[in-house]
Amino acid sequence: MTSTKAVATDIGRAAVLLPTSLAQICVTLAGRHSQPFRRLLHAVMGMCLGALSLVAVGIEFFFVARGVLYGLFDGGPYDTSWGGPTLAGAWLAHFAVGLPIAVAALALLWCIAGLHDRLGARFVRGERTGVWVLPTALLACAGGAVFVVAWIHQV
Repeated sequence: MTSTKAVATDIGRAAVLLPTSLAQICVTLAGRHSQPFRRLLHAVMGMCLGALSLVAVGIEFFFVARGVLYGLFDGGPYDTSWGGPTLAGAWLAHFAVGLPIAVAALALLWCIAGLHDRLGARFVRGERTGVWVLPTALLACAGGAVFVVAWIHQV
C-alpha cells in the first residue's frame, strides 16, 4: 500500500515534470551523465508527460478559482448560474461540481508520475519496463492533446 506522503510526493513530481525534464535535457547535452541516449529519451518522454501534467495542474487551478473561490471571482448576478439565484447556492454548486474533477486531476498526476517512473527511470537503469508502458504514455499524451484542442474550441 502506498503511503499518503509518497502519493503527495509523486503528485508534486508530476506537477513539475516539464521543467525538470527540460533541465535534464540540458544537463545531458552538456555531457554530465553516462548513457546520454537513454537519458535523452527519458527526458523527451518526460517533457511529453509534463505537458500532459500541465493540463491536470490547470484543472487544479481552475477548481480553486471557480470552485473554492467562486464568490470572489464572479460578482453576479447569479440568476442563471448553477445553484443560483443566490451567491451561496452558486458557490456551493460550483464547488460540488469541481471537487470530483479536481480529485480526478490529482489522480491523473499520480498516474503520470508512475508512468514516468516506469517509462523513464527504469529504462535509464536498463530495467524492463513492460510492453504496455510506451503505448499507454503515447495514448495519454494524445488524449491530453485532444482535450486541450476541444477545450480551446469551446471557449
